[in-house]
Order: sequence, then C-alpha cells, then structure tokens
Amino acid sequence: MSTPENAGHNTTDFTELPNLAARPLGAGVVAANDEWFADKENLLLAETPVFQPHTFGPKGQIMDGWETRRRRGVSAEEPHVRPDDHDWAVVRLGAAGVVRGVVVDTAHFVGNYPPYASVEAAYLPGHPDLADVLADDVAWTEIVPRSPLKGDTAHRFDVAVEKRFTHVRLNIFPDGGVARLRVHGEVVPDADYLDGLMVDVAAADLGGVAEAASDRFFSSPHNINAPGRSRVMGEGWETRRRRDDGHDWVRIKLAGPADIAAVEIDTDHYKGNAPGWIRLVATDGTPEDEASWYEILPRTRVQPDTRHRFRVAPGRSATHVRVEVYPCGGVARLRLLGRVTDAGLAELRRRTAELDAD
Repeated sequence: MSTPENAGHNTTDFTELPNLAARPLGAGVVAANDEWFADKENLLLAETPVFQPHTFGPKGQIMDGWETRRRRGVSAEEPHVRPDDHDWAVVRLGAAGVVRGVVVDTAHFVGNYPPYASVEAAYLPGHPDLADVLADDVAWTEIVPRSPLKGDTAHRFDVAVEKRFTHVRLNIFPDGGVARLRVHGEVVPDADYLDGLMVDVAAADLGGVAEAASDRFFSSPHNINAPGRSRVMGEGWETRRRRDDGHDWVRIKLAGPADIAAVEIDTDHYKGNAPGWIRLVATDGTPEDEASWYEILPRTRVQPDTRHRFRVAPGRSATHVRVEVYPCGGVARLRLLGRVTDAGLAELRRRTAELDAD
C-alpha cells in the first residue's frame, strides 16, 4: 500500500521552499560597496560556514563570509569611506520569484558582526548590467526592516510582500561580517519563455518544488529537481532503510499544468543504496485526493548509478507528480520533459500581472 499522501513531511517553514539565492540556481553577488576583509561571493556558498582560528592572510583573519572594514566616518584622510551610514551587497536571484523568508547568518562572526541589518528587493527584467542595477531610479522595496542581529546566529525573517523580485540588497549597519544569506521563496517563471517549449517542468528554476516526502533522513527531497547532475551521493534525495512492507515517495509540484512526454530518473552515485523499483503517478486535481492520481510510469526496475529515460504515453495533463521508490533508497535527479498547457500559461500570466502591479 502507498503511504497516505498527507502522512509525509510537509511544512510551512519558509526554509523548506527553494533558496532563490542559490548559486546552482543561477544566483550571484553582483556588487558590494566594501569587501575589505572577506569576499562578497562567500554569502551564497552552499556549504555550512567554517572557522579556522589563527589563519591569517594579508588583511587579517580569514573569514568564511562577507566582511567589510570598520567605519570611521568621512574625512580627507579617509576618502575611501562612503558618505552613507552602512554597507551593502546586491544579489541577483537565480530565478524571479516571491520571497517568503530570508536567513541572515552571522556564523563565526562574534566580535565583528553588524548590530543591525535590513533587506530590500527589486524587480529588474531581462539581463540588466551593473549600471542598471545600481541606478538611482531602481525601485527598491523593503522586505525585512532594520532589525537587530546577534553574533554567530542564523536569523530568520518572514517576508509578507506579494511581489515578484529578481534582486535583493542586504544592508548592514554600520559595518561588519555576515557569513551567509539565504532567500527562500516561490519561483514565478516567465510564461512567454515557456510558451511552446519542451522543458523540464519539474525543474526548480522553472517553479517545480518538492512539496512533501515520506522521508528525508539522509538528504533533502529538494535535491531531486535541483539544477545539473549531482556531484556526490549527498546531493540527491535518500531515505533511511525501510524495515516494513511500505515504500517511500516524494511529491513534486510542477511549473504549471503540463503535458508530460518523457521521464528521466537518475540514480547517479547511488550504488549500494539505489531503489529496486520506481513508479510515477500524476494528478491534475487535488493532491490530497488519492483517487485523483493516475499512473504515468508503471513500477519499473531501476539500476544503481544509472541514468534511466522513459517515454510517457500522451494522456491527461498533470499539476503534480509523485515519485514512488520501492522499498527505499536514493534518487539523484528527476526530470520531466513536457509542455505547460495553454490554460497553465494563461494562469501564470494572470498571476504575474497581479504580482507586478503597483
């Protein structure tokens, strides 16, 4: 029997949404007013921040984060100091979307963290150059007000601004170091780009998201639709070993209602811990209604450390797909090649217009 759909791990914690500021998604730190002690690019590193005491470079202790020099005010002797009251860094998100929460992590910054921070966001279509991003006429919206920070702490800030953004600006008052910045939210893809294209409708950068899973003991189900191939076993989705007669599953919400033409299931790096079989079911109705699900790939034998490709017979469109693994194990990546339906594109255009309205 399949595990009931509402029995898996499903949470409203915003950190369970995709990190729009992830480098694999395409994010980058495009500018900072100062990065004297530690580079701005460290803000987006996926790895947990580390600290090695007594490791000094030409500018002092090497820190795993972004760190600015100490502000001393503006004077003729210090012309390099900006005449404002704080430092800042601008991040281009990997995909345009609605921000639901921000994490400002001051890990290992204890005597040199900023006492306050705020976050602003803006929507800049296309591929703006640096001058466009830093132009005075860019409309920045405050999504996290100036808030107190502590040292060596991951600060979580909920965001309740219903708008689509492509860039965020982290402001620290007056100066100091921040180890990591995470910007969690919902990707809102470009309907004009999707129109008529055969794409991976489960892809994270197009709005696909792992909504629920039966198990995430070894690694996150969000890895299953991440960009690129996995580099190591830990970059896939892996469950604990089952000792019963059940099976594990993960539910993926697609970029929009889509007609699926092909499936790719990659067990890359899973050698002694791949599933024995995999089955895919889909729904175009309410995901919690088990009767609405239908089979698109029957229970099929899969091999360890192998990229499997299957064609899907034309049929009903789908809004969600559930990957069922028998009995347990790891899947590195799932790709679902298909086209978003005309109705799905129309709904996406309606939502985008609503989010972008002044």
